[in-house]
Amino acid sequence: MESFFYQATIFLAAAVIAVPISSRLGLGSVLGYLAAGIIIGPILGLVGAEVYDLRHFAEFGVVMMLFIVGLELDPRALWAMRHSLIGLGGLQITLTTLATMSAALAIGVDTKSALAIGLILALSSTAIVLQTLTEKGLMQTQGGRNTFSVLLTQDIAVIPTLAFLPLLAVAAFAVDDDADHSASMSLVEGLPGWGVTLVTLGAVAGVILAGVYLSRPIFRFIHSAHLREMYTALALMIVVGIAFLMSLVGLSPALGTFLAGVVLASSEFRHELESDLEPFKGLLLGLFFITVGAGINFALFFSAPFTIIGLSFGLILLKGAVLFGLAFLFKMRGRDKWLFTLSLAQAGEFGFVLVSFSQQQHVLTGEISEILLIVIAMTMLITPALFILYDWMEKRSSEHQSHHEPDHIDHAGPVIIAGIGRFGQIVNRLVQSVGYETVVLDHNMETIQLMRRFGFKGFFGDPTRHELLHAAGLMKAKTLVVALDSPSATLKLVEYARKERPDLHIIARARDRTAVFQLYQAGANDIIRELFDSSLRAGRYVLENIGLNEFEAAKAEKIFFDHDRAAMRDLAKVWKPGVKSSQNKEYIELSKQLQRDLEALLTVQFEKGSEKE
Repeated sequence: MESFFYQATIFLAAAVIAVPISSRLGLGSVLGYLAAGIIIGPILGLVGAEVYDLRHFAEFGVVMMLFIVGLELDPRALWAMRHSLIGLGGLQITLTTLATMSAALAIGVDTKSALAIGLILALSSTAIVLQTLTEKGLMQTQGGRNTFSVLLTQDIAVIPTLAFLPLLAVAAFAVDDDADHSASMSLVEGLPGWGVTLVTLGAVAGVILAGVYLSRPIFRFIHSAHLREMYTALALMIVVGIAFLMSLVGLSPALGTFLAGVVLASSEFRHELESDLEPFKGLLLGLFFITVGAGINFALFFSAPFTIIGLSFGLILLKGAVLFGLAFLFKMRGRDKWLFTLSLAQAGEFGFVLVSFSQQQHVLTGEISEILLIVIAMTMLITPALFILYDWMEKRSSEHQSHHEPDHIDHAGPVIIAGIGRFGQIVNRLVQSVGYETVVLDHNMETIQLMRRFGFKGFFGDPTRHELLHAAGLMKAKTLVVALDSPSATLKLVEYARKERPDLHIIARARDRTAVFQLYQAGANDIIRELFDSSLRAGRYVLENIGLNEFEAAKAEKIFFDHDRAAMRDLAKVWKPGVKSSQNKEYIELSKQLQRDLEALLTVQFEKGSEKE
């Protein structure tokens, strides 16, 4: 018992320390778990051979992860994405597998092992790539969307890969491990081939039918108990039960749970299952990666460091070449092409799962498996550097773009719109639809060219440049709309325009309250916070659905809107540049008073309404 508590303390302490540090450095949780395992294993020697026994238990986290992946794959959404999944994603996996297999054959690996290596290394790191794309705001770019499609295809491809790998088992290694194996429970042992097929198909059909017809009655029965822990118990029972059933018929537990997840993806209980299993999945999966890190053979690395590093960079270059070719084939643009290529050039966390599985199934030898684990970990560690390279290339591209001469502006109108992103596009479409002419300026050449393809006229150039503003008709315009992404550029433009035209009506986009106060002092007439109107509308919908009628909710929205506009002007007068609002006592007191005024105003309004009724 003391040994168990000691090992549990070591593993949990390593995870609690290493994972938050890794996440804060932008490396992701997977690398944090691997680093924790490396520290307590090869470096400090706090854990030893028991790691391999623990890994079998930790692999249940992989089973849970695939169940949750299945839950997130709504069949209708998959069908809508079929062209990207089959086309781009399918080609990436196929071509990368063939290329990596060819490279493995070239260095003397046998055909079956080479094919297994190709399948394993064709996958990329979903955890690291998606987290980085989200943090950098690149998910909505063409490159980001294509990267997501490929990662989704790879996640799905893990299932057939798990089913296919045992077929590659090397006969020389395919011996019974021990007597326990022969004594294990099985529903297909001793049956003829057709009997095995029927039992297997029956088990799969049973999982599907149970998911479609039994899940709702069972969940309603559990709901009647009104005990939160029963939902968790049911979620665990579903995963454990299906995994056990798949084991009885000789299939991968991950295959069965993934299939069950897909079946339940359209169920109204999907989110309940996800939330119940997420903590268990996260901890067990983290434990699996810690055991992988603790089991990495660093003696092998230090015996041939240049070989391992060469293999790691060779894999990145090989995958990068395939990805760049696909980006060219699917007509991705410059920066999107490089984002797609550099994002997916590493191996992924599923590689650890497949390497472990392949070794158990005697597909790969222990020596090859150890080399693969080090190479996968190395490429994942290199991934942040690939994103730094992309940022550098994007910066160089932007600098090159800014050296283009601005367009000659041969058009004038009463409205100048500086910035034609998501915000400016809507303003421009509305104003033009009513019949008024606009002059659109933007410093992004691709955006201007895209506008022109859709029939909207725009001019390339930096809107903060004084000569460009004057060429656009600053001295004659009635309204200037500043819809730039950069708060500093927005402030700079408002200050200059107000100085040149005291009578000009300036409408400015603001990111937050601080930007509102800065723009107010700079002289903007109307200031629109990016999310204010959409948030206000969402609040009105909430009121309509919790008891107020449409008229009452709209009235509350109008009162809140008018009060907030006036409050922002009052707060702007006591706001101090360079001083945090949380440290400005006058600002805090006024903010509290304004909130009390708002609550009193709304209370009085609805009391009057109830009296009239």
